[in-house]
Amino acid sequence: MPNDHSGVTNAQSLIDRLKDQIQNLPKESQVRKVGEVLQVADGVALISGLFGAMMGEMLFFPSRSIYGLALNLTKNNVGSVILGEWEKLREGDIAESTGKVLEIPVGDGLIGRVVDPLGSPLDGKGAVLGSEMSLVEKIAPGVITRESVHEPVQTGIKAIDAMIPIGRGQRELIIGDRGTGKTSLAIDTILNQKGQDLICIYVAIGQKESKTAKIVAKLKERGAMDYTIVVSAGASDPAAFVYLAPYAGCAMGEYFRDNGKDALIIYDDLSKHAVAYRQMSLVLRRPPGREAYPGDVFYLHSRLLERAAKLNSDHGGGSLTALPIIETQAGDISSYIPTNVISITDGQIYLESDLFYSGVRPALNVGLSVSRVGSSAQTKAMKAVAKKLRLELAQFRELAAFAQFGSDLDSGTRAQIERGRRLTEILKQPNYEPLSLANEVIAIFIATSGILDNVPAERVKKFEESFRLFIDTEATELTKEINETKDFTEDIQNKVKKLAEEFKKGF
Repeated sequence: MPNDHSGVTNAQSLIDRLKDQIQNLPKESQVRKVGEVLQVADGVALISGLFGAMMGEMLFFPSRSIYGLALNLTKNNVGSVILGEWEKLREGDIAESTGKVLEIPVGDGLIGRVVDPLGSPLDGKGAVLGSEMSLVEKIAPGVITRESVHEPVQTGIKAIDAMIPIGRGQRELIIGDRGTGKTSLAIDTILNQKGQDLICIYVAIGQKESKTAKIVAKLKERGAMDYTIVVSAGASDPAAFVYLAPYAGCAMGEYFRDNGKDALIIYDDLSKHAVAYRQMSLVLRRPPGREAYPGDVFYLHSRLLERAAKLNSDHGGGSLTALPIIETQAGDISSYIPTNVISITDGQIYLESDLFYSGVRPALNVGLSVSRVGSSAQTKAMKAVAKKLRLELAQFRELAAFAQFGSDLDSGTRAQIERGRRLTEILKQPNYEPLSLANEVIAIFIATSGILDNVPAERVKKFEESFRLFIDTEATELTKEINETKDFTEDIQNKVKKLAEEFKKGF
């Protein structure tokens, strides 16, 4: 009979090895919540099995190394927009819950950078060093934490700073047809913040990459990238990126606001944002409403713009000012998205095509433009000249309309119309040439005080430019005093008047 001892020994050693492995197994079990992709189309995936998913949660597709964002939670499946190349996903792929709501890097390390809505670099300068992570979607500060808007954001544009002032913490809509100078106006505002201790964020929403590249080049050329962050979601990017861009930019701005600093954010433009959201919603099978937009399109922009605020001193005293841009079709400001955003914001700057093509730049329609913050967001110097300007322009428009129907005008009416023509000329301003507070105030003052009344209207612009040069070289102390004290006292007014009269003799 053969000896079986060797077989028993082998079996025993195998059992011992298995016991050792069982004893050395990691104590902690790993739980992974996984689902399966049922369908993929147009940047949206339907996933079954993820019953514990949260709204706005990041989902991971391990086989393709792609992330998604859960936006539709139904009884049987989850609708997720894909943040990346959705064409790579296939039916049957695994989707994992990450347990995290979407976060992006924020902080001083982003200043001077061009990034996508997830905070990844687009400028080829290496990794973005955000000092912390922040949720993309946040609840806006409550009424108790806020303070009334009282500090100005100087745009450097005479017509706006005088008649439609913007305050730190305000939401002022820039609205008008395509090609009326909306973006130029916003870029001028950024350029004018040099040395003003205001961090700027420009969000390009669904814009052509070439347009964004030109804007970045302009900002670099003027040294404005030293205090600016550019968030870009291009026209060729997935709708999910275009949808996330303004919220990501807002989170970056909130970091500065919550740390006691002042920030300005420009959303260019929210019309394209609404269109991207409509595209996503229709593919997610949400019921369409007016103009095929989903029912919550108002909430889409209200929850974004409510995050702009001026905080009180107990909460650091920081502010976030929002300048959303809306593009109208054939000047129709009463259509769906424009009326939504008008009702959310604290006023609008309406740029009109007819004015633009007749050579009035910025093409500001004073009748339809309004700032609901008003003169509380103006300096003493600007208040001193703005009141008279508004009144005289309003009278000029009334009289100019009336004068069309009759040729016999008395000398007083004629004088007012001539003064109005000169005021219109003085408010014209070329792109990318924002002015200091002193230069703005002096230009408006010489027009409203009657100094230009006997200068031909077609030469008013030339007079203003030459006089500005004269003041900047011959009376630097005067402009310095206005810029520092932000006041335009009677004494300063008399000095300016005297200088202007002297200059006019040799002009």
